[in-house]
Amino acid sequence: MITPPASRFLTRRRWLAHSAALLATPFAAMANPPQRLGTQLRIVIPANPGGGWDQTGRALGAAMISSGLTDRILYENIGGKGGIVGLTEYTKRYGSDPNSLLIGGMVMVGALALNKKSAELHQVQALARLTSDYLVVAVPLDSPIANPKALAKAMRDNLPALAIAGGSAGGVDHMYAGMLARQSKANAEQLQYKPFAGGNDVLQALLHKQVQVGISGYSEFRDALQAGKLRALGVSSRRAMFGIASMRDQGMDAEMSNWRAVFTGRNLPAERAGQLLAAIEYASNQDSWKQALLSNNSSASWQTGKALQEFLEVETSTAQLMSYLLRLKS
Repeated sequence: MITPPASRFLTRRRWLAHSAALLATPFAAMANPPQRLGTQLRIVIPANPGGGWDQTGRALGAAMISSGLTDRILYENIGGKGGIVGLTEYTKRYGSDPNSLLIGGMVMVGALALNKKSAELHQVQALARLTSDYLVVAVPLDSPIANPKALAKAMRDNLPALAIAGGSAGGVDHMYAGMLARQSKANAEQLQYKPFAGGNDVLQALLHKQVQVGISGYSEFRDALQAGKLRALGVSSRRAMFGIASMRDQGMDAEMSNWRAVFTGRNLPAERAGQLLAAIEYASNQDSWKQALLSNNSSASWQTGKALQEFLEVETSTAQLMSYLLRLKS
């Protein structure tokens, strides 16, 4: 059991505010292509097809091919438990493979914390954080929950009767659902959270009225929102995004961002890890990658080295703290 020091959480919020400008700053483009990685590279995506990790992994692979860094990418989707299944399989099968990468992010960090397995993240080495984005809270178009105020009332009145769909247990969607319950002054321990392996599954659960509320990235909800099949209650950013008002501006001070990163095997020599990182940075400056960011409504959030390691430590501590404070259950 960890002790929930409030000062640690507040320090993280100040740290995020201080570094926001850095996250939005484009990283310098490399003048010349780095060394080719070989004819074939494997990218393991620890989630089902169609979600944010899948979009990120395939966009990165496409950029690597288009920039001549490799000839072929093998994509391997291994979904389950917020990335824990994929992480375990990756470590077992590709921990020493010099031609493999693993996609991950805040969802995996949260799932590991929820299952008290945070130490397992040390089985891989982080190369670069790639993107950050925000969450959208949505309901079916005919839902009686018309806005965040109505959502807060529904949570206070009968939280156990309100099924909320999102990504895997312990992930950023789950933590955000808990934050909303806490902001609504409901008992977060009664949260009825329905985890799904991918954003498309969350969307389908909403459209088929299997749940009352859904939480996912804007890219997963975009088409249904534009088609008038869903109503967005708000976005988890500080201010409006995607033409959607923030939950914070509508009276629910619940702000949270998602991020995605790329890892490789812990046992790789430093030289090979450096080659992979150089290739990822070069690919991330290609037009195809930049277009994918626009299409997926994500923002570049490049970070490597010591700064990334410190960031991961903060995120892990925060996930552990949030799991404790919100009494999240797997």
